[in-house]
Amino acid sequence: MTVGAGQTAEEARREHIAEMILRLRQVGITDRRVVSAIEAAPRDLFVPNESRRDAYAERALPIDCGQTISAPVIVGMMTSALDVGERDRVLEIGTGTGYQTAILARLAKQVFTIDRFRTLVAAAESRFRTLRLTNITTLVGDGMKGWPEKGPYDRVIVTAAGETVPEALWKQVRLGGVLVMPVGPADGVQKLMRYERGEDGYTGKALGEVRFVPLIPGKAERL
Repeated sequence: MTVGAGQTAEEARREHIAEMILRLRQVGITDRRVVSAIEAAPRDLFVPNESRRDAYAERALPIDCGQTISAPVIVGMMTSALDVGERDRVLEIGTGTGYQTAILARLAKQVFTIDRFRTLVAAAESRFRTLRLTNITTLVGDGMKGWPEKGPYDRVIVTAAGETVPEALWKQVRLGGVLVMPVGPADGVQKLMRYERGEDGYTGKALGEVRFVPLIPGKAERL
């Protein structure tokens, strides 16, 4: 996070947040609850120290374990598409640094989040405690399997790309629920998809082109 001449760190943070919120509004993300939740999550807390100066820049940033934190507008798009209600139970696949999780926690009744890397989950839990977010439950595990013991869910969000939506995740979406996930090749451009579950199955809508790290089965053994 860049601090200008004569600015305090807090003043610089507020300026960067204001610029980020303006970018969100420019692409049509104007829902008050979503914008407020993003504004309340200090993005610089969720990036590695070496990337802190670029925390609010409009690009993905590298994090531990070879993963990334998505650009602010992408986070905003996915959050807006998920359309989380205050009584909803949300399943998140891919905790990462916990940034998207922290935003969802301010919108939902309960967030269940899974990551295959123990290092990432432990660091995210520490951030959640710092922010006093108490409605988040974490799991180190295989995101492709979801978390059926806690389901079904009103909303499911996947922050890694797959060629298709894993069958296990389809089964954990409640009737009337929504699943948001990037779908496409791991080494190319994917489509950010929003699916709704109805009586006759799922209907999908493409929201735009994105690039995400691949969704990988299994739990990392060492990290």
